Parts: sequence; structure tokens; C-alpha cells
Amino acid sequence: MQMLKKYTLYCLALLSIVILFSACEKEYESIESIDDAKIQAYIKQNNLTMTKDPTGFYYQILEPGTGDVILNKDSIFFNLNVQSLTGTTYFATAKYIPEATYLGYVSPASYRLALNGIKRGGKVRVILPSYLAYGKNGSGPIPSNEVISTTITVLSEGIQSEVDDKIIREFIADKGITNAVKTTSGVYYQVLTAGTGNTVDLASTITAKYTGRFVNGNIFDGSGTEPASLGQLGSLVKGYRALVGMKNGAKVRLIIPSHLGYGVNGSADIIPPNSILDFDVELTEVAN
Repeated sequence: MQMLKKYTLYCLALLSIVILFSACEKEYESIESIDDAKIQAYIKQNNLTMTKDPTGFYYQILEPGTGDVILNKDSIFFNLNVQSLTGTTYFATAKYIPEATYLGYVSPASYRLALNGIKRGGKVRVILPSYLAYGKNGSGPIPSNEVISTTITVLSEGIQSEVDDKIIREFIADKGITNAVKTTSGVYYQVLTAGTGNTVDLASTITAKYTGRFVNGNIFDGSGTEPASLGQLGSLVKGYRALVGMKNGAKVRLIIPSHLGYGVNGSADIIPPNSILDFDVELTEVAN
């Protein structure tokens, strides 16, 4: 009888443990299902039409773009706007400085998958569950287990020189720069004061007061209050050749596309790759 009683108690204890674990399993909800529920509720609340990718993210093509479909091997220039579902902006591409890479290198992979089939000028919205974004650790201002909504706007231009020209034209309009002239090479210049001295050619050695800026306004170089010898014009970045034909004493603004500046490599740690350069130049001496 005593053994039967012990056996019964053992069975009851075992049954209790099984019930307890079953209850725990029912109460536990994976981050995948939690995120998906958040996303679906958001989509419904905002009356969105989105497609769910098999990997778990949602996307919507807002604008398909025009021309040929962009392939993984193709260069792509785009702007990002990364937000929480409540509208907090975590990251936005800086004005005049689009993201640039090949489609096959776009990261995270969910962005690349969402862009499959997109054309130049296209626009797509992507909602990433936290486990496909920054996970439980978050990143910077992005908290743990945060669902991310990203709008990706692809530029119509597909090569750097075209992108630069678009940005320069936008920059000129924004800054109210008048009478800017575009050279055949792609430099834009504005003559502020016409000179009266020696005429500049490629072999000229020039001395000038100058200030070099990026299009965001940050200064990266300059002569200060005194003129500096720049050397022979032909030895400088190609964008400076827009000075050919100008005279000593001229004051000129040069807006130089990246391929006529420091190109894809940039310069040391000062000038990033593919930087458009904005120079104010006052010619103080032209030696021929």
C-alpha cells in the first residue's frame, strides 16, 4: 500500500511538471511571431498594400522606375530614410551625398532582395522585423528588437558623372548661384570678378587665395588670408583647368565633379571618394 501511495505521488508530480512545461511553452512567443504581428497590425492600421518575402520582411514598390531592370552587377545610387513604425527617424541619407554601390553589394540583404526587379528612378518601402535588422542588441539610436521601416529611393542616374551633374545642378539652384557656366568637361564656374592681367593657360604657374569646400559646406582646404602658390595649372586636379583663359585678378567659383577632382580614391583622410568640390579662387599672380 505504501509503495502504491508513493507511486501515485510520483505520477502526480510528474504530471504536474508536464503540465507546467506545457503551460510555459504556450505562454512563450518567438520574436519572429511578435515582430510579424506588429508589422501586420501596422500595415492594417495604415491601409498599406505590402508583400511578405519568404525570409520574413515586407515590401511595397512605390514607384517601379523606368528603363532596364537594375542587375546585381550594376552600379546603383540611392537615398535611404530609416524610421521606426512610430515615425522616429534613425537615419537619412545626407543631402547631395547619395549612397553608392553595386546592387549585389547592397546591405542588409533584405534591401537587396526588395530592389530586385526595380528600375532607375524606382522607389521601394521595406519593413524589416528586428531579427533581420539590428536584433536584440540594437545599434546606436536603434533600440533592442526594433522593427524598421525604410524607404529606398533609387536615382535615375546610373554612373557617377551623371549623378554629380544632377547634384551640382541641384546645389546651384538651392544656393541661388546665377550665371554659372558649364564647361565641356563638366565643371561649373561663376565669374565674380573679371581679371585684367596675364591670361591663364595650362603651363601657367598660379598663385591664389582660395577656399575649398564640400557641397555640404564643410571646408577641407584653403590658403587663409594670404595667397598660396598652387604650382603649374596642368599639375593640379583637372577641374582647375576651367581657369584657362581667365586673367590675373579674376575671382571665380568652381564647382568640380568628382571625376575631375580626386575621383573614386579621394585623397588621404581629407577628401572622401567621389566628392564634389566647391572652390572660391582669387588669382593673385599668373606667371607664363
